[in-house]
Amino acid sequence: MSQGYDKQALGELHVLVDHVGPFKAGEYLFRAGDPFDAIAAVRAGMVKTFLVDSQGVEQVLGFSLPGEVIGLNAIHGARYPCNAVALDTVYLCRFSFPKMSVLAGRMPGLQARLFSLLSAEIGKVTTLAANHRSDARLAAFLLDLSARYAQRGFSATRFNLTMTKLDIANYLRMAPETTSRVLRRFSDEQLIAVNQREIVLLQPERLHALADVLTTAPKAAP
Repeated sequence: MSQGYDKQALGELHVLVDHVGPFKAGEYLFRAGDPFDAIAAVRAGMVKTFLVDSQGVEQVLGFSLPGEVIGLNAIHGARYPCNAVALDTVYLCRFSFPKMSVLAGRMPGLQARLFSLLSAEIGKVTTLAANHRSDARLAAFLLDLSARYAQRGFSATRFNLTMTKLDIANYLRMAPETTSRVLRRFSDEQLIAVNQREIVLLQPERLHALADVLTTAPKAAP
């Protein structure tokens, strides 16, 4: 946080944090319907959030990287409305939300940060699944990951796809075979290089051109 706090305030913030983990791949961090009492920031690993409808069909809502917060969508109903599962080894910082709410009333900077996080959560409603071409959706997805990794100090052009192609297809509302076909075409056209789960963005500018209006994030430097 950009504004400083005195020793007492920092102490009050510190006692809110509970470091939890590791969670192994496939372990649930919370399930839909669980009582809500905390939000969590991902310290390490990747988390998938998803719903399962009455027919047992899974709908992927998103993938959270280190530094990103999960659980904000549970504040209104006081229960988690979705599931969160670890895609690899995950560590979390859990923050007691009731205690944080009380503390935020005395610390304007913390309150402003909470509002900012809530706003960002609302802004995550994605246009990737809208009526756009499959190559535009996939290009925008890769560029979004690129920008998010770059913000965390990692390479913007070389990263692993921790999630499966099936998860990507589900998230983008595409058929799995379409996702594989578009990735293959991107590779054949030398827009990307694929080595198992590692993706290298060889021509980010061309991906930006494909993504067109779907890409709102600033272009990250390699």
